[in-house]
Amino acid sequence: MLVLDMHERRNALDITACDALREAFETALAKGARAIVVTGQGSCFCAGADLSGVYDQGFRTALYGMLRTITAASVPVIAAVNGPAIGAGTQLAIACDLRVAAQTARFAVPTARKGLAVDPWTVRRLALLAGGGSARALLIGGETIGAEVAFARGLVDRLGDLPDALAWAREVAAFASQSLAYSKKALESMFEPRLWDAELDAAFERCWPDTGATS
Repeated sequence: MLVLDMHERRNALDITACDALREAFETALAKGARAIVVTGQGSCFCAGADLSGVYDQGFRTALYGMLRTITAASVPVIAAVNGPAIGAGTQLAIACDLRVAAQTARFAVPTARKGLAVDPWTVRRLALLAGGGSARALLIGGETIGAEVAFARGLVDRLGDLPDALAWAREVAAFASQSLAYSKKALESMFEPRLWDAELDAAFERCWPDTGATS
């Protein structure tokens, strides 16, 4: 189990936290983990990005490097969403294969409120998991989705707490590892090919100011 333990700032991610989580994943995989659970310490899963450094190109590199490590893992990764998963917290949750959400969980991607943006992968992943309507509600409408609604829309796979997520992880860890790795690879290759329009990537980059401004 990997735990975000920056509860004094509601587990908000900065470069150091992203790098640490990526390295923890790599270590767990190198040690032969058959399944990995990610959760947050305290009452929040992840409040998003630490806005003091979010405009730094280095943060985007660290964030998306960490997310790619999670999605590329050959073993099942389960997010135990124990509370709010906001912005980068939602990105972290959807990077995992499965999501178990407590009643206190909620999801939001308030980038438009802050003059930011999420990459095309996040947009597509949200739409694949929760449907285009939910993706629009989150990204354009600024909606916050609670656990029950997230479960009904497919953004969450099960309702429950950390013990429920750990029990599920123990169950899937006993499955055939080659079958799991194949299913993960097949799902990604069929539904999430890494092809983007150059203009879309350029539009994403234009959402990020080059200054060191904070909000």
